[in-house]
Amino acid sequence: MSSPEPIPHVPALYWTWPFALLLLCIAVLPLFRKTADWWHHNRNKLLVAISLGLVTLGYYQFRGYGFSHGAHTAAPGLATLLQVLHFALLREYVPFMSFLFALYVIAGGIAVKGDIPAHPFTNVVFLAIGGLLANLIGTTGASMLLIRPLLATNSERKHVAHTVVFFIFIVSNIGGSLLPIGDPPLFLGFLRGVPFLWTLCLWKEWAFCLVLLLVVYYVWDCRAYRHETVRDIRRDEARVRPLALHGKINFFWLAGVILVTASFNPNKHFLGSAWTPPHYLREILQCALVAASLASTPAGLRRDINFNYAAILEVACLFLGIFVCMQVPLEILISRGAEMGIDTPIKFFWATGILSSFLDNAPTYAVLFETANALTHQPGDGVIQLLSGHYIRQDHLVAISLGAVFMGANTYIGNGPNFMVRTIAEHEGVHMPSFFGFLLYSLAILIPLFVLITMFFLT
Repeated sequence: MSSPEPIPHVPALYWTWPFALLLLCIAVLPLFRKTADWWHHNRNKLLVAISLGLVTLGYYQFRGYGFSHGAHTAAPGLATLLQVLHFALLREYVPFMSFLFALYVIAGGIAVKGDIPAHPFTNVVFLAIGGLLANLIGTTGASMLLIRPLLATNSERKHVAHTVVFFIFIVSNIGGSLLPIGDPPLFLGFLRGVPFLWTLCLWKEWAFCLVLLLVVYYVWDCRAYRHETVRDIRRDEARVRPLALHGKINFFWLAGVILVTASFNPNKHFLGSAWTPPHYLREILQCALVAASLASTPAGLRRDINFNYAAILEVACLFLGIFVCMQVPLEILISRGAEMGIDTPIKFFWATGILSSFLDNAPTYAVLFETANALTHQPGDGVIQLLSGHYIRQDHLVAISLGAVFMGANTYIGNGPNFMVRTIAEHEGVHMPSFFGFLLYSLAILIPLFVLITMFFLT
């Protein structure tokens, strides 16, 4: 693959239409009866994702100029096409899906069985535990571990959708703010040299959001509880089985996934040694841990909790198209990001957050991280020296981290676990809000909360 001079060209904005159309399909097709049944099948989601992905790849093949990604450049034509495929699929999609798949399957072998009364306080405890646990086993692991027992506990109630929405807000996103293993954007920061424990400094913003969301949820669920029928409440109170934890061996495999993911980075030396892990060894080891989980989990446990692969397959189908199609908007951001005038914590917070809502929060974090990194060239007060030797202002890094993690909760596609939780809930009979319906929840609940974050912590 040739290495020409750096490419000065930037894609025209209208070539983001395949990505925009894919988001529109996700948002609109489930809304109409004539398209909802067709869209329900994962093969049709894959068909749409591949079709729009091929349009984007055709653009890169025939656009007449090359492709630049960091230190890597490619000549126009086939070289550019292969480079885009390399970064979109091999360097981004495969690690992303391998990590999600490992957490999904292994956490799916841990069952919290039982059925306790679904009082509002009970649900608050579920959400609070999830918000804490997300930091230790990741938002994906915590989501997969707790969503099924939460749904089982609320199975006698009719008004459940709002509980799943707040679960996505807290457990699948905001809860995982305190450690790099909590949420993929923070893990990307760790890979780029942010000290492992630096994210603990986000505890004030994390606690502020968690407490306010739990209070809002409690008030909301108390009102919803009063609208349940007497018959459903009696059934809920009568069908009581103590909670019990099964499949504990999978906590060992989850720890293995986290250790492997943190240690076997192909771009860094292994645990300070001179050896650098080869590409995809990390993903191979993750799959080996999945196999170990499947072999060691008690027989019938996954069947008893109705575990299936539908949710992770839906994520795999849609994000295949998302990762390919979003290369154009990401290329525009990388090329012109410094010209957008993003140079204050507030601007970094909202720019990262808005883009994270629709571009997936992990690659958005990476782009804005590099933008902030380029603004800081020397040490000083309020400046962090990264393990790579570069510098970044702490207030910029705080804003980027909060924007990516917090606002990944704004839409179903902002963070990987969001889609999985929604799909699992729908398979359990919960009528979840549409893409736009979920966005209304975000606009009504999260955006005012983020305005308060801006006022109290970023000014």
